[in-house]
Formats: sequence, C-alpha cells, structure tokens
Amino acid sequence: MMRRLALFGLAALLVAGCDKDEEVDPPAELVDVKPTIQVKELWSTRIGDAGEHLRLSLGIAVDGDTLYVASHKGVVQAISAVDGRTRWRAETKLALSAGPGGGNGLVALGTSDGDVVALEAADGRQRWKARVSGEVLSAPLIAGDRVVVRTLDGRMRALSASDGRELWLVEELVPRLSLRGAAAPVVSGDVVICGFDTGKVVAVSLATGEALWQAQVSTPSGRTELERLADVDAAVRVSGDDVYAVGYQGRLVMLSLDSGQVWWGRDVSSYRGLALDDDQIYVSAADGAVIALKRRDGSVVWQQDGLHQRGLGTPAVDGSTVVVGDFEGYLHWLDRDTGRFVARERPGDTPIRTPVVGSGRLYALDIDGTLVAYTSSGADAAPGGV
Repeated sequence: MMRRLALFGLAALLVAGCDKDEEVDPPAELVDVKPTIQVKELWSTRIGDAGEHLRLSLGIAVDGDTLYVASHKGVVQAISAVDGRTRWRAETKLALSAGPGGGNGLVALGTSDGDVVALEAADGRQRWKARVSGEVLSAPLIAGDRVVVRTLDGRMRALSASDGRELWLVEELVPRLSLRGAAAPVVSGDVVICGFDTGKVVAVSLATGEALWQAQVSTPSGRTELERLADVDAAVRVSGDDVYAVGYQGRLVMLSLDSGQVWWGRDVSSYRGLALDDDQIYVSAADGAVIALKRRDGSVVWQQDGLHQRGLGTPAVDGSTVVVGDFEGYLHWLDRDTGRFVARERPGDTPIRTPVVGSGRLYALDIDGTLVAYTSSGADAAPGGV
C-alpha cells in the first residue's frame, strides 16, 4: 500500500510540477496562435466516467471504421468513426483501467483489480475473463491467437485469445519506487517487445515467451530512490528493422530489432512516448518539450518549449503536423518541419489522452470521457505561431 501511495504522489508531482504551497516550476502560459491550417470538428460524444483522478490508461482502439472506447465504471462501446454513433454498448461491471486493445475480432481490456476481459468485436458479448497477478495499466496487445498483458508487478504474460488460458509468463524485478504506469507490449512479426521499470526493453518470442534479447535504455543512477527512477513506461515504436524506445531520466535509443543492439542514444527523459514518420521521431519530454529528431542518427531537428510543464500526452502524426494534448484539455498542432504551432483546439478542460489518427482523421479522448473527431486541411501552408 505504501508503494501504491508513493506512486500516486509522484505522478501528481510530475504532472503538476508544483507542491501544495508554491509552484516550483509552473506550467507555461499559452501564447495565442494564428492558425495556418483549418481544423474542423466532425463530431463529439460522451462515453462516461474515465477515472479522472486515477491516472488510468483508457484510450482509443481503431479498427477500420470502428472506434472502441471504455469508461472506468465498466462500460465499453463500439463507435462509428464516421459519425460518432454507438454501434454497441457492453456493461462489464468491472473497474476498467487499461485498453481497449483490438484486433482479430476481439476487444480486450484490463482492470484495477487484476482482471483481463475479452469481448467480441462484432457485438460486445464477453468471450472470457481471466485473473492476472496485478493491476493492468497498459492496453492489452492482441496478436494472432494471443492476448499479451503487462501488469504493474513487472510481469508480462500471454493469454489464449480463445479462452484466456495462460500460455507463458515473463517477469522483471520492480524497483521499490517507480512511476505509476506500464509500457504497452508491441508486436513485430513473431517478437513481442516491451519496456520495464528497470529501464530495460525486453524482446520475447510471441509463441513461447522465450527471451530473445534485452537492452538497457535508462540506467538507474543517483543517491536517492527518486533520482534512480529509470522506468520505460512508454510503448516502443517499431519501423522495419528498427526499434525506438525512451525512458524516464534516461535516453532515447534506436535498437536493432533482431538483436537489441543500440545503434545510437540521446539524452531525453520521457514517460509518455514517441511518434514516428518516415524521417523523424517526435517525443513528449518529461518537462513538456516536444522534440523532433532524425531517425537515422538521433540529431535534433527542432525543439518546441512553449508547452513547458503542461503534462503532455503521447504525440500523434497527423498529415504534415504532429499533435499533442495537454493537462488543461488543449490539443496543439505543430508543423512537422519546424515545430511551430499551426492550430489549437480545446474539446474540454481535462487532460487529453493520447490522440489517435486513422483514415485521415484525428480522434482525441479526455479523462472526463469526451471523445472528439477532427479533420484538418491546409497543413502544407506556411507555419505560424511560436
């Protein structure tokens, strides 16, 4: 229980950047942006309570023209990406904390109580429910006939997609103090890759769970437990034979998919994550900077500091822009070439979860449960803003 309380307290400190009496490092005041692209809201809907103060990992899963979303109180919905209408609604009666993960006709979610539930993607009927060893705070990965789940106790396990039976289990040590969060597992071919609180990225066989390689992304250092935090809580990104990963108080690295060899590393601290395009990496740093780097060598292309300490989420690439949400419910569109602000919208006033792009649209979900779809045009216009 003490460790759980410490995690909540640290998370609040990281996002707010202040204590009870004074702001140690206050959030940046937003500068007005003269839009140089047109952003249009297509539709908006409410999905219900999303666990506003619990730092959960409830997001959006996109599968073709359907979005899957869930609330902390156990409601899962399939929503039309075209018009925002609900296609089906399922009442799980579970304290949902992570997901959905979607694919292969299945929608999977995790709970605060250590359950994983799998629903039929077509109609929301429950296929199975399985108990795992700890709270789930990252979206389950559906890969072939397996559902891979990472729990807060440092374990990653594969469950049968047909009935929820455990097929394999891998485990990493959990430091006495760590950030409240867990990296989502990612699959490439027959390899599952995931970050852990030890600062490692581990690759295992999807079929057997056999360890293939591990790489140290962030190395714990310092005299205090706080200084030694080195979690890799952000999902890795894979492109071709390259793996990109980032750790808190650590590095951004490019790894070889087949061996885990580190090709290059740069000092960057992030617990939110990365987005990629063909040439660049975009990262939301722990201090609120948005940084673009060259994929081939990690050299910095630009850094946008106008969102300092604004509790940024994971960035998303949307056409010729990169989009990131903040703790006050703003979505910021930045030019991919220069990092300048080109548009801003505010669908609500609570933190934005990771925006998701699909079929030329951007979908954003805030922790108050508001889901919004946007389309943008004119993204190739001359950049403006800061």
